[in-house]
Amino acid sequence: MRIVSGKFRGHHFDPPTNISARPTTDFAKESLFNLIGNIMDIDDITALDLFAGTGSISYELISRGAAYVTSVEMAQTQLAFIHKVCNMLKIDNMRVVKQEVFRFLNSTTASYDLVFADPPYQLPNIDEIPDAVLNNKHLKENGILIVEHGAHTSFETHPAFFQHRNYGNVHFSFFRLNYNQPK
Repeated sequence: MRIVSGKFRGHHFDPPTNISARPTTDFAKESLFNLIGNIMDIDDITALDLFAGTGSISYELISRGAAYVTSVEMAQTQLAFIHKVCNMLKIDNMRVVKQEVFRFLNSTTASYDLVFADPPYQLPNIDEIPDAVLNNKHLKENGILIVEHGAHTSFETHPAFFQHRNYGNVHFSFFRLNYNQPK
């Protein structure tokens, strides 16, 4: 795993072999951040990384200038790895939360410019993620939600959906509040 761009560009990390996460590939991550860069300026945004896994997306956001990132993860092995990398890079603008994602979304009142969710592709309630973020007002005006998912999941009928991209087996669906509604 490596950080693709920004102040930590080129840093490589070897996640523990016993993790249950499926890190986003470097190719898909680089493509994802190119897409994000076409939609918004990452400098000084606040971001939420759900199902953070190894923290790869969080580090990339911090490296590219995000003001603050909240990473939510349940697995202790992944949490220990995230803390280790944050200490190595001296990251002090990232909050790591050990909590089940839906419980976190229902208990916090914070809102973000960017929310990224990389759930297990086989998560039974994966289709509930957009509404859990959007209905709980966790997305700021003009913010975007991105859900990474497998080929068998489609969000294209969701009213806030506005874009889908895939890179091999990695799929990204993008959402905005009131995207299809006049202001």
